[in-house]
Amino acid sequence: MRCLMPILILLVSVLGCKNQKTEDEALPNIVYILTDQWRSSALGYAGDPNVATPHLDEFSQNAIIIQNAISVCPVCTPHRAALLTGRFPTTTGMFLNDLYLPSEELCMAEIFKEAGYSTAYHGKWHLDGHGRYNNVQPYRRQGFDHWKALECSHQYDSMAYYENDDPDMKYWEGYSPFAIGKDAEEYLEQISTNTNPFLLFLSLGTPHFPHHKALKEYIELYPQEELILRKNVREDLQPHVRKELQGYYAHCTATDKVIGDLIQKLKDLDLYENSIVVFTSDHGEMMGSHGIRPKEKSIGYDESIKVPFLISYPKIGLNAGAQISTPINTPDILPTILSLANLEIPERIEGEDLSDLILNPENQYDRSALFMMVYAITVTPITEYRGIRTNQYTYVRNIDNEILLFDNIADPYQLNNLAGNPESKKLQEEMEGMLARELEIIGDKDFREREYYSQMWGYGDGKSIPYNIIPGKISRVYTPSKY
Repeated sequence: MRCLMPILILLVSVLGCKNQKTEDEALPNIVYILTDQWRSSALGYAGDPNVATPHLDEFSQNAIIIQNAISVCPVCTPHRAALLTGRFPTTTGMFLNDLYLPSEELCMAEIFKEAGYSTAYHGKWHLDGHGRYNNVQPYRRQGFDHWKALECSHQYDSMAYYENDDPDMKYWEGYSPFAIGKDAEEYLEQISTNTNPFLLFLSLGTPHFPHHKALKEYIELYPQEELILRKNVREDLQPHVRKELQGYYAHCTATDKVIGDLIQKLKDLDLYENSIVVFTSDHGEMMGSHGIRPKEKSIGYDESIKVPFLISYPKIGLNAGAQISTPINTPDILPTILSLANLEIPERIEGEDLSDLILNPENQYDRSALFMMVYAITVTPITEYRGIRTNQYTYVRNIDNEILLFDNIADPYQLNNLAGNPESKKLQEEMEGMLARELEIIGDKDFREREYYSQMWGYGDGKSIPYNIIPGKISRVYTPSKY
């Protein structure tokens, strides 16, 4: 996460190149589109030979492309908590799925609301921890006022939701990404006549499994026998991968349409020019790579930790289509967007403001993005780990001091582990030093086994997480699920 270039060059970039908006200019609208389990390679503009994503391909030509966007913890709840707070999972304690993000945390919508924004949330929340079908009560919505959402579901043909103050559960009609997208478009129509800016957060559950829930006409676009698999998919897994990948790509193409329609609605309502629009995901999908079954994430390979990230802000004239290789981490996103909106960044935020990269991609540099698995819960054996991703290298060390070291430029499929090679000794020492510095910054230099963090945050002994962590204290609740 720390800059690897000379400090003088960075200062020149920060002080001399950043565009400044005057106080009398209108604050930009924010449209944040978060998908679920969409790995960075699974897009047409990213070079995937199979998938059709025409709307996002077009959007990429008018946006900044962050090539190395890293999920700080490649699991749903931890990523979302880090995104909304700009803080690391070890700081907030949000390192497990189905935990409650405490009201004490200062979150994205609360910051924008204080600045005069209308705030709206559509789709999957996954930060309430009171059960996946329970109503997220208004006082637990972290500053979002307009609300059509559910804690968590991936039943795309029967997706439940709650609306604003109505306590009764409702259901989206038909394929839920289409219905949620249309409803978000209607919200834009309603809010377009208001004078104050808005924050619209669209959280779509696709392309997360179940993949067979994709619409038939989209599944038929991807005959299994024609799919080209990644070079690191083990041969014995390929039939299963093809079956799952067919529905995964179908979800991707359908979701691409939802996003394209939403962007077009922004243009039709003359909102697009003064809107910061972000498309990204919470984490990736292994889909058979490195012998890891489809539907799995959590692991420190690129298929899991790298996510797509496009950002546009037409009004200030970004260098459309520019590609930035500088890694950006989940906690960096909130301060970067706040800075682009010319809003003050709260001191408690731990992520770095990388808005100068967005404004001046010619000044990009290398840095290390920290990622982690604090508490591994998975059917695939994964131990706790910490890792860093630079433009060129990935370095991961687990709790047993087993190490992965990849040169991602020379070895994009991460097939050649350089750890332990005599010729890579110096590089390995340098990467270990970088990792140690990142962990020291967040107070986790000598990271411990999962039981330590579980006990520290009041989750029990860490061996068998109970349903109700602390009786009478609702700020920490874990609810297991088949998903």
